[in-house]
Amino acid sequence: MYTPDDEESQAKEDFINSHPLVMGLRSDPDLIEARPHLKIPPAWRKQSLTGGTLIGPGKVTVPPFSWCENTGKTFVQISHVGTDLCGHMGIVHGGFLATMLDEGLARCCLPVLPYRIGMTAKLEINYKAPALANQYLVLRATTTKVEGRKAWVEGQIETLPTKVGEQPVVLATASALYVSPKHASIMANALPVT
Repeated sequence: MYTPDDEESQAKEDFINSHPLVMGLRSDPDLIEARPHLKIPPAWRKQSLTGGTLIGPGKVTVPPFSWCENTGKTFVQISHVGTDLCGHMGIVHGGFLATMLDEGLARCCLPVLPYRIGMTAKLEINYKAPALANQYLVLRATTTKVEGRKAWVEGQIETLPTKVGEQPVVLATASALYVSPKHASIMANALPVT
């Protein structure tokens, strides 16, 4: 589905594909691997913040890899962030991390929401440490409660260890509430499946 356009992107793609965490996720029969941003129709990508505008050299270098359960219980996403997503020099903008958390936590609970559509009703973020540019990030999310059209999710962004014995550093934690709108059936017919 994806072929890197340059050597830098290919190196990032190869690193993620060969990482022990990825090998473990791929070996879990309860998880489904996907690259949701690649499912957005090409004509729509340029109008998509996370599927188009923020993807490319210096930004989210390669489309994120993700794993989720059909039950909507857990979600894991691995990304590489470049040097062009900074607020302060060398530090990834907190607004980008908020966008990443919002989308990742939503993707976690979509399987349990009507028509797989959810809108953010509430998102709380606690920033724990600076996210440095030009690093790999792991987003982890868990759906904690579901009631009808509502789903509550908790998650975090942490670093992806690049050396043996290195421990991940939690960069931000979040909790969110997503609601499937009453008109979700109409939206489902108009939107691409991601």
